[in-house]
Amino acid sequence: MFARRIAVVGAGYVGLTTAACLASLGHRVCCADVEVAKVERLRRGEVGILEPELPDLVTEGLAAGRLSFVVGARRAVGDAEVVFLCLPTPMGEDGSADLAAVESVIAETRELLPTGCVVVTKSTVPVGTAHRLAELLGRHDVAVVSNPEFLREGSAVTDFLNPDRVVVGSDAQDAAERVAALYARLGAPTVLTDAASAEMVKYAANCFLAMKLSYVNAVAELCERLGANVTDVTEGIGYDRRIGQAFLQPGPGWGGSCLPKDTAALARVAAAVGLDFPLLQATIDTNHHQRSRTVAKVRMAVGGSLAGARIGLLGLTFKAGTDDLRDSPALAVAGALAAEGAELTGHDPAVRVVSGPLTVVDDPYAVAKDADALVLLTEWPEFRALDWTMVAELLNGKVVIDTRNHLDPDVLSRAGLTWHGVGRPSVAC
Repeated sequence: MFARRIAVVGAGYVGLTTAACLASLGHRVCCADVEVAKVERLRRGEVGILEPELPDLVTEGLAAGRLSFVVGARRAVGDAEVVFLCLPTPMGEDGSADLAAVESVIAETRELLPTGCVVVTKSTVPVGTAHRLAELLGRHDVAVVSNPEFLREGSAVTDFLNPDRVVVGSDAQDAAERVAALYARLGAPTVLTDAASAEMVKYAANCFLAMKLSYVNAVAELCERLGANVTDVTEGIGYDRRIGQAFLQPGPGWGGSCLPKDTAALARVAAAVGLDFPLLQATIDTNHHQRSRTVAKVRMAVGGSLAGARIGLLGLTFKAGTDDLRDSPALAVAGALAAEGAELTGHDPAVRVVSGPLTVVDDPYAVAKDADALVLLTEWPEFRALDWTMVAELLNGKVVIDTRNHLDPDVLSRAGLTWHGVGRPSVAC
């Protein structure tokens, strides 16, 4: 494998993981970001996001001289053979992806890119973006390639180095093959296609996963009404290889930095070309319903009114293993509880401060003190290991709403607590 000179623009979850992992594969990588303080920390090997294995890879890359950090894209691209754009594409007010950051970097660097360089969009971008960026570049000697990422927060390094597949798309076959060669050591199946299809792969994948989560949440609600157990149901269907076990865990709704914006963006794209996509809209609507259903469970548990109720929240991030609060269903539920007058105290192993009507404490037992109900919203392993007898003594109301089916109902029952899960029969003390 030939070592390439690579520039990575953006040092967030995707950019930093991409830079550190490519450096670990032997490439020489310069990673750029606009935040001066972040770049200075990274030069010292200090990683400011919770991502297992990433700090070690950054430290190793710096020590080996294969990884460096600079302020600003212009300083990174001058001698690069491949430039990865790992920039935020947040959801705009109309639901479409905002490409301002991507287009800004293209405008800033187009005159500096070396002849024969390949620009790679790693960010999730709408179908047609590669073609648009090629027009903005106005450089026939610079190819644009789509290479979507499929990284899960909390396991991003593992996902990068052990991918299910590598997808590379471009209208320039040789450029696509050069990008695919960067991953050759990983031995993953590689899909070489056109740019539009590669861009579509990411949206199609994420929206399918969101659909699967909304489906299992709807099934869980049906199980509650019919007296079935969703855990047994999902086990039964998950052994079917056509379905699989992944993304079949009910919860308070899905969130994070990807699924909400990607479902909204694909819905917007479909509408723009006159396609009615009711299945996708139902996926989004079901997710909103699930959050409302969670609030209704808490309301019922405290007697029918949340006004003045003291509610303890366990977990605030959108999933365990990350410190990411973006579009967290836990915070959405918290906001709805507060809107009905609940007084909220929360704890999360990865969070110290949250804006809004919520007091965050360092001790999970402080969450339970004098609370009328305890609500588990994020599936941190630490919560299973709590002394539930002590929790029961601290609680005012002896009820726990477990929105992830994460806790052992029998353990809580023996502690004198009533457990309410999702899609499963409640267990009383």
